[in-house]
Amino acid sequence: MSLAVVGIDYPNRRGPGRRFELSLCSPGEPVELRREPENPADPRAVAVFSARGIQIGYLTAERCGRIGALIASGVEVRAIFQGIGPTAAWVRAAFHGESPDLPLPPPTDPASQSREFWPDED
Repeated sequence: MSLAVVGIDYPNRRGPGRRFELSLCSPGEPVELRREPENPADPRAVAVFSARGIQIGYLTAERCGRIGALIASGVEVRAIFQGIGPTAAWVRAAFHGESPDLPLPPPTDPASQSREFWPDED
């Protein structure tokens, strides 16, 4: 399951910034999902931390309730870094001891890769 990570432009209290830390993350690298029941903005918040222990953001509010409840109930949740976009990052998660895997890359159009391909004019 792919999960959006938001808040990537907010500063961390200490240590490197979230964007900087995201620039160090590689697809497939483990990340940690941590509940934050003491978070004053949202007691259901689930923070996302890199393999180096630096926060990179939060799961979206729509996903926090379900994912946080799974973590609280003792379900083993494993997650890996998937990638970063202009406004959010993405992680892949698996549950009940399964290992997450990266999605397959989109298929490429062989014609667009050939330097000698010239389409017919309509």
